[in-house]
Amino acid sequence: MYKLRCISCGKIYEPSRDLYTCPHCGERMGTLEIIYDYEKINVKKSDFYPEGDISQFSKILPINDYAVQLKVGGTPLYKFKNILGIKELLIKYDGTNPTASYKDRATAIAVSKAYEFDYDTIYCASTGNAASSLAGLTAPTKLNTYIFVPASAPIAKIAQLYVYGAHVIQIDGTYDEAFDISMEVGKRLNWYSRNSAINPYLLEGKKTGALEVIIQNNFEPPDVVFVGVGDGTVISSIFKGFFDFYNLGLIKKIPKIIGIQAKNADAIVRTFEKGKPYIPTDITSTTIADSISVGKPRDVIKACKYVEKSGGTFLRVSDEEILKAISELARFSGVFGEPAGAASYAGLKKAIELDLVGKDEKICIFVTGNGLKDIKSVEKLIKPTKVKPYLDDVLSFINEVKS
Repeated sequence: MYKLRCISCGKIYEPSRDLYTCPHCGERMGTLEIIYDYEKINVKKSDFYPEGDISQFSKILPINDYAVQLKVGGTPLYKFKNILGIKELLIKYDGTNPTASYKDRATAIAVSKAYEFDYDTIYCASTGNAASSLAGLTAPTKLNTYIFVPASAPIAKIAQLYVYGAHVIQIDGTYDEAFDISMEVGKRLNWYSRNSAINPYLLEGKKTGALEVIIQNNFEPPDVVFVGVGDGTVISSIFKGFFDFYNLGLIKKIPKIIGIQAKNADAIVRTFEKGKPYIPTDITSTTIADSISVGKPRDVIKACKYVEKSGGTFLRVSDEEILKAISELARFSGVFGEPAGAASYAGLKKAIELDLVGKDEKICIFVTGNGLKDIKSVEKLIKPTKVKPYLDDVLSFINEVKS
């Protein structure tokens, strides 16, 4: 049904139990992409429906059987008119997934592949969302789950891991250090890896967000798409979803894709700006948007190549702009995104300032996680006022608010 191709050298591989990256090009330069023979895939528009979970895409997913009991996907696509002067703004909100983030899409495929490849243990390294996703979706299964997280991960995300019953290993270091040690342990103990970019099948799960945007918008693709970027897999997956539907003849164009990174976590922006051949630039990352705080991105090559193919680019936004975006997005749309999710809206505002988008274009932003997963980051936006329990005091306060 499918094969694996190295993003750098182009060598094609048959799927196998232990193959994650190109042996010749290595883990960073040799991430693999799933390729299909589109002429052999028989799908039509009526095969899909807006509220369906991601199993509806089984004909273009690299799995034998879908092994997840919880509903993943079928998340809302909200439509707003004349926001920021834009004719139509679409918001794809994945905070309604089982563990409240976009990462559930990837985990659903990882769990299915772990069963297919006959593993009994699965693991990942994460700043929070991938960890809670893996813990939550494996809870009803027989898989043993181990999670490596930096000790600095938000407590709301770490709490989920313990509630779901996963084995949690809090690393006293960065996400990148947690990632590296998890890979060493996984190889030593023969566990299945759910690590972003290293596992080529995860991107195929994440691409379903783009597929849903198309279905929920009557098969009319947006002109421009914005999404926050950390490891590079989510933005790559969004291109891949549009690419698949385009090659299957279900849409007539692939949207321009613009990736958004925090200013102090901009490793992929730096790589993209240096131009081809894309060589990873690693940094020490610091940002309130923990889900995209990645200094050593693993899917950087794919992200740069796919964004280039779409005619898009990458932009930086400050933590201050992200915080402002969280509040502004919530107030006009009712969507409360975590910092990494709201980064897409901050990036849209930046693109408007730079005249990178036209206000007559149809624009879609991906809000990848629920804001309740990281309340600490927005505490500075909250300025509560205590009012004494007397009628005059309450009425006086209400008058102040009105004015």
